[in-house]
Amino acid sequence: MSDVKDAVSESGPKLAGLVRAGDEQAEAIRVTDFIFQANDISNAYLVTTAEGDVMVNTGFMDNAERTKRLLAPHRTGSLAFVILTQSHADHYGGLPEFVEEGTQVIGGPGFNEALADMNGLQSFFGPRSRKLWGSTLKRGSTPKPPPHVVPDILVDRRLTLDIGGRTFELISTPEGETVDNLTVWMPKEKIAFTGNVFGPVWLSMPFLNTLRGDKPRLVRNYLKSLETVRDLGAEVIVTGHGEAIVGKDRIRADLDKLHAAVSHVRDYTLEGMKAGRDVHTLMREFAWPEGLEIGEFHGKASWAVKSIWREYSGWLHYEDGTTALYCVPRSSVDADLVELAGGADRLAARAQQKLDGGAALEAIHLTDIALGAEPDNAAAVAVRKAAHEALLAESGGRNLSETMWLRSEIAEMDAKL
Repeated sequence: MSDVKDAVSESGPKLAGLVRAGDEQAEAIRVTDFIFQANDISNAYLVTTAEGDVMVNTGFMDNAERTKRLLAPHRTGSLAFVILTQSHADHYGGLPEFVEEGTQVIGGPGFNEALADMNGLQSFFGPRSRKLWGSTLKRGSTPKPPPHVVPDILVDRRLTLDIGGRTFELISTPEGETVDNLTVWMPKEKIAFTGNVFGPVWLSMPFLNTLRGDKPRLVRNYLKSLETVRDLGAEVIVTGHGEAIVGKDRIRADLDKLHAAVSHVRDYTLEGMKAGRDVHTLMREFAWPEGLEIGEFHGKASWAVKSIWREYSGWLHYEDGTTALYCVPRSSVDADLVELAGGADRLAARAQQKLDGGAALEAIHLTDIALGAEPDNAAAVAVRKAAHEALLAESGGRNLSETMWLRSEIAEMDAKL
């Protein structure tokens, strides 16, 4: 097989470029005369006022010194508030570098609980995150731990702050990524800071349930939050990544399209459920109507189908049958199947036939069984690696999460060969 990297490298997935955008940043980006941007995994923003400064997010702990250095030339007074748009570490990680005497830290509804859940489950989430993000973030063998954060103020639904002639309305907009998402609205200037309410890439499919794992993000709440932001009539939207989105008409048109696209995925899924179609068929057969397609850099429509299915139906798919009710997985009979097939090499050979016929996923199913019984079977490992390479080439590297997963699987097979 030709080098798969050629098929997916180019400039890399769009999201990978965004999360590493701060690496070479020499000075803060001037969004307006009073808003300054430091790029990071999620960006940090400084807003100046006549009576002190306000920050919206602080970036990741690994890059806190750089973020502080970039924003320092634009500081105009003491730091009155730090507003955290959500409880993920790429939003609050740099906080200790910025907090001064008198600074008040603000989080959204449920911030403390969401943060406690994420931190308390790090033994579970950590290895999963490293599998996906390790090669992209390049954190090294001893990454900095996230700081301990307890906001001084927790927003319920809305909170208004007035400082130095500027008004900040903090609005609960949950489920873009976390239940505690906040949008920061400056009504006089018609500027909205949305953080990751709309994901890391503008006008793209939300990730309703990440590959790393997290509490599911409900599509109905996501759409309500989208409607809340759309109704503001913003002329500038400052997101968690990349450049600001400018122009009232453009913003309205983009949010209308995003709402229509996500609503279409929801309606497609629910109509399929009503028609008695299984979730795998709905995932496989999903296609965007002409003119409605949006980006799939982080989330994907087919994954959203699966998330929405579970949101409305729960964890039991009836087609999985009786065994899904109990704690004995299908892998418990891998050794029996391998014995009946005449050995793992026989299954590996059949997997190769499937792969040669263009059925990479069926090939992986067969290698799952073979390797479940003989974890180091060289033939099965080789076919499994080749099948993942085929999927990676077919994906085109458009979705970062998919790309990172496939590359990590290939690396694991390489280590066995």
